[in-house]
Amino acid sequence: MIILSVEDVRKTYVGGETPVEAVRGVSLSLAAGDFVALMGPSGCGKSSLLHLCGAMDRPTAGRLRIETADLAQLNDDQLTKLRRERIGFVFQFFNLLPTLTVRENITLPVLLAGGDVTAAERRAGELAERVGLTHRLRHYPQQLSGGEMQRAAMARAIIHEPALLIADEPTGNLDSENGARVLNLLGELNRELQLTILLATHGAETAAAAQRIIRMRDGKIASVETTSAIEEPTPRAFV
Repeated sequence: MIILSVEDVRKTYVGGETPVEAVRGVSLSLAAGDFVALMGPSGCGKSSLLHLCGAMDRPTAGRLRIETADLAQLNDDQLTKLRRERIGFVFQFFNLLPTLTVRENITLPVLLAGGDVTAAERRAGELAERVGLTHRLRHYPQQLSGGEMQRAAMARAIIHEPALLIADEPTGNLDSENGARVLNLLGELNRELQLTILLATHGAETAAAAQRIIRMRDGKIASVETTSAIEEPTPRAFV
């Protein structure tokens, strides 16, 4: 099943003296269980493309679909609902709410969608155990290390069982040890849940965790390569 389809997508920013063409005719598709990294220097268009693929911005031209939804046909409220229900997000700076506990941060996507509180808290406990944060559920973000905050953010990103996970420099604010742990978790989520992941990064080591690397330059795809990260799904069930 195709989860993400991008067809000749373009994004031009206007407002200054000269329009900026951030994305110039990009086409790609991700099927269920794909793990793809966008890589390239600053200003190459990868962050703009990532925002388009996460339904956080609208393209200037081209067609973008997530599962069966054509984003051009959705109004702002429908896009918000799509992001809330079918997409998970992991950012470089975690974006946890400081006034909420770890448990409350993790359950937030379900509660915002009107889900059952008890079921959400039970699921949050299961995910916290999976990412090694059971002992931190009652703590606040400022009481956590950077690696713990990112793992909490990852649990929050998948609690509603999204079809697509968008990860923007997920290891960019972490030391090498915690970065490696986060990448391992992303790989496990991909294999065990068949979760489709689109990740943007500057780092070659981070990109190597993906199955494919799409290198961008000047708003276009410069090359696509397959990595050695492709593995058979593990038989172990995810909690």
